[in-house]
Amino acid sequence: MRIVIVTDAWTPQINGVVRTLQAVTRELEAIGHEVLVIAPDRFRSVPCPTYPEIRLALASTAAVARLIDGFAPDAIHLATEGPVCLAARKHCLATALPFTTAYHTQFPDYVAARTGANPDWIWRYIRWFHAPAQAILAATPSIARTLDRQGLGQVRAWGRGVDFSLFGMAGARDPDIAALPGPVQLYVGRIAVEKNLEAFLGAAHPGSKVVIGEGPARAALERRFPDAHFLGTRSGTALAAAYRAADVLVFPSRTDTFGLVMIEALACGTPVAAYPVTGPIDVLDDRVAAMDADLDVAIAAALTRERIACAAYAGRFSWPASARQFLAALVPIRGYSLAA
Repeated sequence: MRIVIVTDAWTPQINGVVRTLQAVTRELEAIGHEVLVIAPDRFRSVPCPTYPEIRLALASTAAVARLIDGFAPDAIHLATEGPVCLAARKHCLATALPFTTAYHTQFPDYVAARTGANPDWIWRYIRWFHAPAQAILAATPSIARTLDRQGLGQVRAWGRGVDFSLFGMAGARDPDIAALPGPVQLYVGRIAVEKNLEAFLGAAHPGSKVVIGEGPARAALERRFPDAHFLGTRSGTALAAAYRAADVLVFPSRTDTFGLVMIEALACGTPVAAYPVTGPIDVLDDRVAAMDADLDVAIAAALTRERIACAAYAGRFSWPASARQFLAALVPIRGYSLAA
């Protein structure tokens, strides 16, 4: 099967959307499918306002259409709501090509956090963008219900996975993190206003706070919280070693649709502390994590969880299963049989 995946989130960005698309693409190719990723790296781009690390591609409909038509796909998936996918959407609608979309990001909440705009205004755009899709892929039941309340009922489940060749209890522990006064509380992700890092960095629980990631809020947060350890980005074995060296992963976001870092940490035996909100409530279990409206309470409780239980729980999240869900949700073009 020939599959086009169009996305505005791609390397060199490091986030859950990019990592999900990379992992699923690898799985699809491993089982014999051909995948064309149409991403911003194919076009000129400009910095995103308020978030210059993200580039917005200057992708014309004609240019995107040439890539799609030249590949002659059997299915088309639009992963994001940005300019590259807008161009692909326009082409698909003009030529009656069916397509699926995905709701990866709580875009209305993110824009509201950054600009103060009314989230209802952004939801108008989200409804407009996704309404023509034959299916909208969502990572959790909570997100599916949110979309349904917005009149977008054509939702299909698409879970996430863990790369168990990287993330597991066996392996090195980051020596610098392990040497910090415990308990070591770790955050992994973008350093941006929508991630609510102030709640983590301002928590009163004793020990050391470690932040892995980059983003526009880093400089300001480093000034406000000089005792925290900001280590920049980590990936692969270095990220796994950081997870293993931590006593708890703290996930302070209230706006994520899933939270890939949570299941990676669990695979490394590290319990999770979070708020009881969309994402954590769908992904976590009281046996391996703690969720509370008071983050200090959640951290204290999570530190009592057994690391072996955490790693075992993470075993239910696999990228092959995620790829199968993705494949099953696709809508074939020209009568192609997904069972073929």
